[in-house]
Parts: sequence; structure tokens; C-alpha cells
Amino acid sequence: MDDKSIVEMAVLAGEIMLRSGAETYRVEDTMKHILSTTGTAEAEALVMLTSIMVTVSRPGEDTVTVMRRVYDRGTNMHRIVEVNEISRKYCTGELSAEEARKKLKNIKGKQYTTWMYNLATVMVPAGFAPLFGGGLAEFISAAAAGVILAVLMTIGKRIRLGGFVLNVLCAAGVAAAAAVLKVTEPVVNMDTVIISSIMPMVPGVAITNAIRDTLRGDYISGGARALEAFVTAAAVAIGVGAGIASVNILWQGGVLL
Repeated sequence: MDDKSIVEMAVLAGEIMLRSGAETYRVEDTMKHILSTTGTAEAEALVMLTSIMVTVSRPGEDTVTVMRRVYDRGTNMHRIVEVNEISRKYCTGELSAEEARKKLKNIKGKQYTTWMYNLATVMVPAGFAPLFGGGLAEFISAAAAGVILAVLMTIGKRIRLGGFVLNVLCAAGVAAAAAVLKVTEPVVNMDTVIISSIMPMVPGVAITNAIRDTLRGDYISGGARALEAFVTAAAVAIGVGAGIASVNILWQGGVLL
């Protein structure tokens, strides 16, 4: 396989890892291992949060450069593990370049079905409610809010809403549901229900990766991840505030009486 094909395979592996939530230094390390199989005098990989650039040069030959823009990112540790396994087997000679490329292309976008994701979205708020001091009422209420969250997230992803808008709408939906429960069932602790319900949207992995990238000296990606986490947290906060305020306005206006 020629240099360009190996470069494209390295970029494909890096793109899958970056879109799955891997740290930038881990993506660069995997790509460099793949590029080392070209045996060239110089091979460099530059990875940022939103883009990948690879260049390979041989003495007396034209330089091969490939750049890829990465638009969307999420968290999928299973895909990261799969890419790592494929790259290791390729670098040790257990897989040919063509076999490795085919396996990378066959990595599935989702490990679980939609209904399994939705079930987890319902169970996570319900599970966090007792941890935050809630009782049976908060457990049931958080599960109900989780159902609303799952519905909103599924609809939002199908119509391809932007991440910021989707987080605002989801947070507003669960906060409004919790506020309505507080009005109709005063025994329910609204704060516990809201905190439990927004846990699936908390950018914990993004914050962790931001710190790890920064400590590794990758300040551009670390700062970008920190900003991404801040924007996500701000969207959740805006949505919660909007949801509670909407219910209060409707209650004072007599709509919910």
C-alpha cells in the first residue's frame, strides 16, 4: 500500500477516535504508530479538537498531506478500544493494511440500540436520586423526568438539532416537569429531581479530557475542550432556569390551576 493510502487510514483511525471522545495526545500517538509503518524519513500528525492534519515526506518525492475537519464529537469508549486494537494488530503485522482499513470502516457508529440508550437515560436520573438524598417520591419523579429527557433527546437527534439548542431544550423539559411535580405534589423535592435529571447531560468526560490534554501540554485542544464543557454547562443552566421560570409564569397566570 502506498503512502497516501496509509496516511488516509491513519486519518480515518484518528477521526473515529476524536469523534468518540479520545484525548488528542492519544489520537496523535495512535496515528504516529500507523504512520511509522511507511518507513519514511518524516511523518507528522497534528490533532486538534476540530481538525486532523497529517503529512508524510520521502527524500526526492512529493510530500503527502491530508487534512480532515471533524464536526461532531461524543463519547464512545468502545470505538476507541476497537481502533486501538486494530492499530496494534496492524503495526505488529497481524493485519495487512487493507484488512486494517476495512475493519476501521466497519466500526459501527453506535454500540447499542436507541431503546437501550433511552432506557439508560431513564435509569441514570432514577439511580442518582437516592444518592442526592431523595426518597421514593424523588426516585419515581426522576425516572419520569428521565422519560421526558429520553424523548426530547431522541427527537432532537433525529431532526439534527445543534448541541447547544438540544441541551437547552432537554434541560428546560426536565426542569419544567420537576417544577410541575412540585406544584402538584409538594412532597417532591424539586431540586433533587432536577439535579438527578440533568446528570446525563453533565460534560464530565469533556472536563476530564480538557484537564488531561492541558497537563500533557496540548493547550489548544485542552482550552477548546474546557470551552466546550463550559458551553454545555451553560446550556444546561439556561435550560433549567427557563423551564422553572416558564412553569412559575404559567402558575401565576392561572394556567396550571
